[in-house]
Amino acid sequence: MNYISASDAAKKWNISERSVRNYCTEGRVGGAILVGKTWMIPATAKKPMRKTRKTSSPQALLEILQREQKASLSGGIYHKVQIELTYNSNHIEGSRLTHDQTRYIFETNTIGITNDSVSVDDIVETSNHFRCIDMVIENAKAVLTEGFIKNLHRVLKAGTSDSHLSWFAVGDYKKLPNEVGGRETTLPEDVAPEMKALITRYNTEKKKTLADILDFHYRFERIHPFQDGNGRVGRLILFKECLRNGIVPFIIDDELKMFYYRGLAEWTRERGYLTDTCLTAQDKFKRYLDYFKIPY
Repeated sequence: MNYISASDAAKKWNISERSVRNYCTEGRVGGAILVGKTWMIPATAKKPMRKTRKTSSPQALLEILQREQKASLSGGIYHKVQIELTYNSNHIEGSRLTHDQTRYIFETNTIGITNDSVSVDDIVETSNHFRCIDMVIENAKAVLTEGFIKNLHRVLKAGTSDSHLSWFAVGDYKKLPNEVGGRETTLPEDVAPEMKALITRYNTEKKKTLADILDFHYRFERIHPFQDGNGRVGRLILFKECLRNGIVPFIIDDELKMFYYRGLAEWTRERGYLTDTCLTAQDKFKRYLDYFKIPY
């Protein structure tokens, strides 16, 4: 029998090598064998189907999030989302607060940081991000609008050192050109019409698929409408739109960060990279739902 490597299988199936290894570990690739630390996969093996689980109540998660938020319930899925989404999204953007420090700020509404010095902006933006998640949960069922997106940015950047700069438009589109990952983005004078066109096109279809939401995310990040904070605002929108459309949401963590960046960079050429990364993150989120016994 002819065998191929996990890397070759990943290219063949248009998924990440990590997912191939996971499939093999779970015994879902027929005939795959582990030689040392390397998986050898039959050349004729088929890509495993993703496990799905349907429920008659796709909005169960949103309803529970809204109920726990309103009750200020500690220790539930709302509490988990606040800490995990805030820590990971801020960490991707360079925040130096630890997971424990992020949790402490959310749980006590105090800083409680000793020894190591930390950025005031990291603390302010962490507190602000908690409020942004509340906004996402409160407005999850609403149609996505420019006003809501700008308001997310306004809340996220309020009180930061950026907000004191005359050229930094908090809650409004950028005034100066910027780059992301060494790539040029939309020029300031073109942002407003491009954002209007993007949102109008996105809202044409009432029911969105995961592919629709990811395509919006890619286009939003390519426009990069704000001077700073685009990644965090974009990922908050991702979470909101998954909730709105009955799709299990997900959180991009440090382990998936580079796959996420690659997926955005390659979206127009190969959508599988970003899709697979987000599906992997979605599988991680399902483990939270399983723990809290929330149907999906």
